[in-house]
Amino acid sequence: MARKSLHPSVEQFKSFVKKHPKLLKSVRNGENTWQEVYEDWYLLGADDPKWNSFKDAGASEETAVEKTETDKGWMNQITGIIKKMDANQVQNHIQQLSQAIGAIQGVLGQFQGGIEQKANQPPSANTNPFSFKKD
Repeated sequence: MARKSLHPSVEQFKSFVKKHPKLLKSVRNGENTWQEVYEDWYLLGADDPKWNSFKDAGASEETAVEKTETDKGWMNQITGIIKKMDANQVQNHIQQLSQAIGAIQGVLGQFQGGIEQKANQPPSANTNPFSFKKD
């Protein structure tokens, strides 16, 4: 049996659906009809952002590969910066930071020590405010 040739727009739509297999699932699940999908495709075109959610996993893998390459580029930049650093200069900055933190801890310790000393002071010798002496 010979197959009839389809209209060119139908052939284009079929290839579009092959690139967007989630459309098939949405039609089978009853979310859309083929008529609706075809009309939207015909009116909006294949490049409309509406179709991004229907792309296959292969397209998302390509995006993931591009993202990985971007991440590798970022890591290469960080590695290059680290290689250019002077170790002695970094050590000097770390020591200065450590000294600054120590100074801040000392100031906080003085404030806390003042509060703790007041709390830990023994009560005065005369604890009774109404002390009576015999004459």
